[in-house]
Amino acid sequence: MVSVVQNVAIDCADAYGLARFWAEATGRPLDPDATPGDRETQVELADGGLTLYFNQVPEPKTVKNRVHLCLRPDTARDTEVQRLLALGATLVGDHRNTDGTGWAVLADPNTRDYQFCAA
Repeated sequence: MVSVVQNVAIDCADAYGLARFWAEATGRPLDPDATPGDRETQVELADGGLTLYFNQVPEPKTVKNRVHLCLRPDTARDTEVQRLLALGATLVGDHRNTDGTGWAVLADPNTRDYQFCAA
């Protein structure tokens, strides 16, 4: 018997806003029942598969995240970084090399408390 990962739960200050960003970033739909102000919502990454679950919590983040999402774009890395920045993300670490290797670390646009990478 084994377990499968059902979702990745992300505590945040604005569940609906952060879910909207991730829906745009991944090209996957926001939960159709989601509305602004919802304290919980989700983005299903694959039909019947892994879900990003957003849970609004009152306490602020106090330390570095120990989990982050690594994105693999279906276009050039630098093009995707620019697209994510246009969606409102913030570049917090640039580890890209001129030969095309490396990655960029970004923070979400709503709470600036969840980092992710585009490689």
